[in-house]
Amino acid sequence: MNATTPDLTLYNTLTRQKDRFVPLDEKRVTMYVCGPTVYNHAHIGNARPAVAFDVLVRVLRRLYPQVIYVRNITDIEDKIIEMAQAEGVEISVITERYADIYRADMGALGVALPDVEPLATETIPEMIAMMERLIAAGHAYEAEGHVLFDVPSFPDYGALSRRPMDEMIAGARVEVAPYKKSPGDFVLWKPSTDEQPGWESPWGRGRPGWHIECSAMIEKHLGETIDIHGGGIDLQFPHHENELAQSLCSHEGAPFARYWLHNGFVNMNTEKMSKSLGNVLLVHDLIEAAPGEAIRLALLNAHYRQPLEWNDDVLPQSKAMLDRLYGAIRKLGDVTAVTDDVVPDAFLEALLDDLNTPKALAELFVMAKKANVATDDGERAQLKAALVQSGFLLGILQQDANSWFEGEAAGATDLDAAAIEAQIEARKAARASKDFAEADRIRDALADAGVLIEDGPEGTKWKLAG
Repeated sequence: MNATTPDLTLYNTLTRQKDRFVPLDEKRVTMYVCGPTVYNHAHIGNARPAVAFDVLVRVLRRLYPQVIYVRNITDIEDKIIEMAQAEGVEISVITERYADIYRADMGALGVALPDVEPLATETIPEMIAMMERLIAAGHAYEAEGHVLFDVPSFPDYGALSRRPMDEMIAGARVEVAPYKKSPGDFVLWKPSTDEQPGWESPWGRGRPGWHIECSAMIEKHLGETIDIHGGGIDLQFPHHENELAQSLCSHEGAPFARYWLHNGFVNMNTEKMSKSLGNVLLVHDLIEAAPGEAIRLALLNAHYRQPLEWNDDVLPQSKAMLDRLYGAIRKLGDVTAVTDDVVPDAFLEALLDDLNTPKALAELFVMAKKANVATDDGERAQLKAALVQSGFLLGILQQDANSWFEGEAAGATDLDAAAIEAQIEARKAARASKDFAEADRIRDALADAGVLIEDGPEGTKWKLAG
């Protein structure tokens, strides 16, 4: 990082402002992000934190010599148990199946594996030890085979979400069981029936509550205090609020996470995605219809903290953007990129300003525009390296440019109707931006794949040749 580059700033949910990032140890930066609960396919909303924090890790690794990134897998949960019982199998059959699918789907979006990927079921002893400390400190209690966190014992409860107590109780949707001392108390441990998976504990055979899992995995793999804790905004309360409370109380008040980062929702046509509305888009399905890199770019087109509006135009637009960027790199194909670090200051400054990916993308297009008109081989070699190096920080533009376009043409023979429509939309976007060469390229690629298109007053229609 050169002397003119500003510091990394991140919006800290705990302080409600952008704070300069100063790690506890500049030689060892630690980050934990809540991973998937593996009982179903991941939807596009689940992919957003995976992509956003993948970018953050890339930026951190540019700035610091060691970054330890932990993203967990929740492999014990009531929905998992229900699915396993319905299929008549052990829970591991369900969790291993969907964990593998999750890794593959995120990999298709260019998301690298974390340094550590702990399983909740491998951390039971640490959870039990944490609960024992909480009970000894007067912050938890046992009741009828359950262990519950005593919320009134921690006066700072609510500091992260900043909600009044009555609202938090309502928002947590807690069951006011007779064994609870206070309605807001949350479960750390609950008993298991003979038919349910369980582990022996001082309070009988049972299984952990959701919140204690992450606290114990963080303590085991990163220590009492970490630099960054991330996740979706939906986890801010109650999950992260409860994590914060139990971790502080089990560590005698030692700081837990110094920076809390939360990404916004993905909305479908202005509505929040939900199963009840039937508007959930699975990543597994999307990667059948569009390149994973285009899906990744679509997720980066909005600032990670803002809601991302998803509609039928999003993927074609992202595909057209990548075509323009790879097109610029292809024009530079006859020069060898310099090996120096040539990431432009303006691009890096955008990412260092709380991961402003829309601004960083705009800077990529500035580079592409220069590349399209550059004639000096030295400048072209610099621009080629700048595009690829900058793209790496976003997790894009790492393919060979010719392979990008050839892959599209080769795959077009197997395009389904939705994918063909996506290509037509990309061509429409190219024409609207007066990139007629790109529009012609898409038309020719479709023709080579046996798809004929016809422009008319009512729009563009297509049919298969022959």
